[in-house]
Amino acid sequence: MPDDRAGIPWKQITLFLITLGVVILCALLLRPFFSAIVLAIVLAIVTQRPYDWLAAKIKNRSLCAAIALILIVLAVIIPTFFLAQELGQQTLNTVNAFRNGTHQEKITSYIANRPALASRIEAFTASIDINNAARSAAAYVGGNLAGLLGNSFRIITQLVVMLFLLFFLLRDRALTLASLRSLLPLHEDESTELLTRVGDTILATALGRLTIAAVQGILAGLAFWVLGVPAVILWAFTLTACAMIPGFGSFLVWGPVAIYLGLTGHWGKAALLGIWGAFIVSTIDNILYPILVGSRMRAHTATILLSILGGLAAFGPIGIVLGPVLFTLASTLLDIWHTRLSHQPPPPLIADVPP
Repeated sequence: MPDDRAGIPWKQITLFLITLGVVILCALLLRPFFSAIVLAIVLAIVTQRPYDWLAAKIKNRSLCAAIALILIVLAVIIPTFFLAQELGQQTLNTVNAFRNGTHQEKITSYIANRPALASRIEAFTASIDINNAARSAAAYVGGNLAGLLGNSFRIITQLVVMLFLLFFLLRDRALTLASLRSLLPLHEDESTELLTRVGDTILATALGRLTIAAVQGILAGLAFWVLGVPAVILWAFTLTACAMIPGFGSFLVWGPVAIYLGLTGHWGKAALLGIWGAFIVSTIDNILYPILVGSRMRAHTATILLSILGGLAAFGPIGIVLGPVLFTLASTLLDIWHTRLSHQPPPPLIADVPP
């Protein structure tokens, strides 16, 4: 009996369009949980080696995944919650410090001794309608109060979904990878190369850059503490977050803090912080990057910087990981096309040239 599917391309085209439409609808359904899905994948990749060690001790896959999930909650989620509380308290302390009369007098005295700066500030403040600004601020807060409550509920929902997905990604990792390989329109070696590069990129960005940023945050926090900067934990954590952006991220924090010290009359402390920030905090990035990140990313620092900044602009905080992953996908797929068309190995990726 002849095959009805042969020679009828319109049926295949129709099937393709239906499949594409259903996939797009599924993507729209999953869009609210996009951040939770990305974070679950990142945590599954970052904790892969510790989980493999645990799986060698506990043979029951469900029990092993449950224990691993509890350990992740105890080691990551709960400390993050208490850290957020501490940051909130430090923020209030910082606001009170800026409202302190002594600091206000120092800043006022500094501005008064510089007529040009004082005239510019006076012209700027004169252009602001205080009553209108107050009414606008009150309207904004009132209109977004429900949104703030909704965001709290959304954060809890994202956390629950992330932990739910993480459990199954840990337990069924082999099945997930096998399913993903079967869906990729690539040869076995090409699929392996693609998944390996993506995994290395996630591991390098999430773990390597976070380690570098944490070291920079500790070094800067030590300087803040020695120099008597208020709200040390707040500024150190803020610098750690900004230091995820390679190159100049840490300067976005220690630079303004040094300016604040100068405006309050502590020019010696400002100079010390500037020297420490420029030659220690910002320079340690160049030393640790080749060790922790460069070998896995296999990309130039400029490319990584652009991918992180573009990811932040397009996807928000998760773009720090998602941006480099998309660049890695594009680079790997281009290499695959180059190899298929020329039957030659692709040219080596451009990496940083040692100074």
